[in-house]
Amino acid sequence: MAEESQEMGGIHFPFPFPPYPIQKDFMAELYKVLEAGKIGIFESPTGTGKSLSLICGALSWLRDFEQKKLQAEAGLLAPASGPTSSGRNSVLSSSSCQEPSDTLRPAGDPDWVTEFVQKKEERDLVERLREEQLRRRKREERLQEVCQDGRRRFAAKRSRQEEEETETLLRLSREMLAADTAPEQLGQLECGEEHLVLAEYESDEERRGSRADEGEDDLEEEHITKIYYCSRTHSQLAQFVREVQKSPFGKETRLVSLGSRQSLCVNEDVKSLGSVHLMNDRCVDMQRRKHKKMRIGEDKPKRRRQKMQASCPFYNHEQMELLRDEILLEVKDMEQLVALGKEAQACPYYGSRFAIPAAQLVVLPYPMLLHAATRQAAGIRLQGQVVIIDEAHNLIDTITNIHSTEVNGSQLCQAHSQLLQYMERYRKRLKAKNLMYIKQILYLLDKFVAVLGGNVKQNPSTQSLPQTGSELQSINDFLFQSQVDNINLFKVQRYLEKSMLSRKLFGFTECFGVVLPSLSDSEENRGLGGFQQFLKSLQSGPPEDSLEEGQAVALRPASPLMHIEAFLEALTTANQDGRVIVNRQGSVGQSSLKFLLLNPAVHFAQVVKECRALVIAGGTMQPALRSQGLMSLLQVSDFREQLLACSGVEASRVVEFSCGHVIPPDNILPLIICSGPSNQQLEFTYQRRELPQMMEETGRILCNLCNVVPGGMVCFLPSYEYLRQVHAHWDKTGLLARLSVRKKIFQEPKRASQVEQVLTAYSTCIASCSHSEGHLTGALLLSVVGGKMSEGINFSDDLGRCVVMVGMPYPNIKSPELQEKMAYLDQTIPRTHGQPPPGTVLIENLCMKAINQSIGRAIRHQKDFASIVLLDHRYARPSILAKLPAWIRDRVEVKATFGPAFAAMRKFHREKSHPCLG
Repeated sequence: MAEESQEMGGIHFPFPFPPYPIQKDFMAELYKVLEAGKIGIFESPTGTGKSLSLICGALSWLRDFEQKKLQAEAGLLAPASGPTSSGRNSVLSSSSCQEPSDTLRPAGDPDWVTEFVQKKEERDLVERLREEQLRRRKREERLQEVCQDGRRRFAAKRSRQEEEETETLLRLSREMLAADTAPEQLGQLECGEEHLVLAEYESDEERRGSRADEGEDDLEEEHITKIYYCSRTHSQLAQFVREVQKSPFGKETRLVSLGSRQSLCVNEDVKSLGSVHLMNDRCVDMQRRKHKKMRIGEDKPKRRRQKMQASCPFYNHEQMELLRDEILLEVKDMEQLVALGKEAQACPYYGSRFAIPAAQLVVLPYPMLLHAATRQAAGIRLQGQVVIIDEAHNLIDTITNIHSTEVNGSQLCQAHSQLLQYMERYRKRLKAKNLMYIKQILYLLDKFVAVLGGNVKQNPSTQSLPQTGSELQSINDFLFQSQVDNINLFKVQRYLEKSMLSRKLFGFTECFGVVLPSLSDSEENRGLGGFQQFLKSLQSGPPEDSLEEGQAVALRPASPLMHIEAFLEALTTANQDGRVIVNRQGSVGQSSLKFLLLNPAVHFAQVVKECRALVIAGGTMQPALRSQGLMSLLQVSDFREQLLACSGVEASRVVEFSCGHVIPPDNILPLIICSGPSNQQLEFTYQRRELPQMMEETGRILCNLCNVVPGGMVCFLPSYEYLRQVHAHWDKTGLLARLSVRKKIFQEPKRASQVEQVLTAYSTCIASCSHSEGHLTGALLLSVVGGKMSEGINFSDDLGRCVVMVGMPYPNIKSPELQEKMAYLDQTIPRTHGQPPPGTVLIENLCMKAINQSIGRAIRHQKDFASIVLLDHRYARPSILAKLPAWIRDRVEVKATFGPAFAAMRKFHREKSHPCLG
């Protein structure tokens, strides 16, 4: 595809084809936001080329930014010219990770002191620029060498073969040694208990004091100015990388894709574990030990002994550095990265992290950016960098889910039993400070179980509770009720993080087969932390609830203390920003403690503070952003004043940009239908939607629409249960048979593993009907709002000529979590005169966000056309109309009766399907 040169405002934007006018405006506004270091909220409907506009606009800015920086550096380093104040400030402001070195000096210093300090700063600046030039030159030479010199790759391959041969010989010699070694000697040599015992713990203050006189060399590679692009799922990230490959920047951009171990691990032994926790534990364990263990010692069948094996063959620094250079040579998606890692015998998970400093574009999933600990562990530095968050309608939900966590009674009892046995075994070998913290953790676990009404010394599954129900408490109230308010949770949380106690307990359990209280799969999986649950949702494979029964065991998490660790960290949140839900069920094992995050701004503020510029992009931004206060977070509503202090952002820093759709106005027909063919008013409230007459009226409407709509129709219903009820009622009354005359009926499956199969059958049926002249004109797909087909699935062209929305999918207002969020917003956000309370607005906006996501499945390109039918008279309310996307709202028609609506549908589809007849 030939590159098109676009000049806008003196800026050159390479583009693979002539861009739409809205794409030109999008890129120009994006460039201004990045240049000025502001926060941009960009709304661009699906099908308008948003991803390509982001790529070309952002990378054009990065190209110009790097050129300006090089020119400024060259001017400062020129022998004939010294560093001027303006040139010095220009270079300092363009540095990605360095802060200005100007320090405040007391007023009234002698001139010679001021001059001396200024010259010293200039000399330091020149020296730093020379070092940056040297590092940049070495990096470019290294990449050039990898690109042109094939001998390095062959030498590395020979080195790997020699290592494998050496490892084989060592393994054989160890096996021979093991055969001649007594079992009791093996128990002393190979159980490997040394790594299970906690080392002497130093607090942060002690660690700083002991290293105060030591100059720590920073051996890490400097991070160049880069763009961090994040989206929700790995499939969305892979699609973005493919867009980069097709763009004019595909050949010259150094891009690295980051992902989880489940996506990038190439060690089959680790991948076979399935669970995120188990994979993480095994990977870290293989790094920590030089050898693994293998079962031996048949004279003690209850205790498993293991003989030594090699550590992970892919975790080799030399090979991973070679892989890093290969990653930076050309743009690769995740599948190509995994294939390259297998070929190079190097770990793609760590090799991709090694490539972050020199990368220009880093592509990563939400939690890696939004979770501070994960960000730090991955080596991501946001200081002075550009952050682009795509698909931002899910941003608030993502932040809330990542930092909300739940532990059940069985996990608390298991962790207590595990830790108690660990302490008893190593009591004489543990330092006093380690024992102190372990006893504090045991005390916390004991009190948490007591809050649920149980006892850690008894089996949680057999401890029945006389009273059941849910109780919502503030963080402080929960700590007081648990009698743990006298313990410094910040220190305990830091201890768990630094000592890696949970991982040592996992190794302890593996080594000695520790007996733990029983824990069913359902209880254990239900207690997964919010961050781990979200990691599972990122995978392109089926989620946990869609797995077959035999697969559930593979998802069992490794250590219950890991969940407790996440819960303790959540309890350090400010009292007003979170709540604790004490959920007491039939037994202690089934009961749980859940932390609910109310204010996602506290975690997002750090990202806003550190980055140079922030871009939040999405297709249906306005309802989604306002639904939970994100617009407030970015100072666009009345709530902004309360968050400016924590984020440090001025109101003038925020820029909004919204564009229309690329389709012609007459290519879309949005209709609001208030009553059906029998003049039954359409009101699908929770109380009325299950009435037989409402379900029958819906069926009659679809029967009529099927007669005039060609190709495929997608009908969204509020829930899976309602879909089941409607389908059963239609089958009973004969409406299903009438529908099947014109359209073949498909239903959205609950199992994610079956979605692709249903979509394939649906598209195949439509394609076959378009080439035949029978009574069947296409297919009807019954889907669920918020389900697997309401987001990320494109029903373009004949796959979605009509989208029908049945009712309004309001969330369950009786949910304790939702009620607390409503109360929090009512207390925090000032109420605008004449407007409903913020909590009520939240409910309405959550509903509209789900609707806008669903109806956006149709109209995917400029020449596409479709009708959108909203079945409920409540859609005609001004407050609801105002929250539809602008490109739909401006063209919507309200039909009080069904007759005019049907006539408009028939005319629209006849003219679009047969233009000559129009």
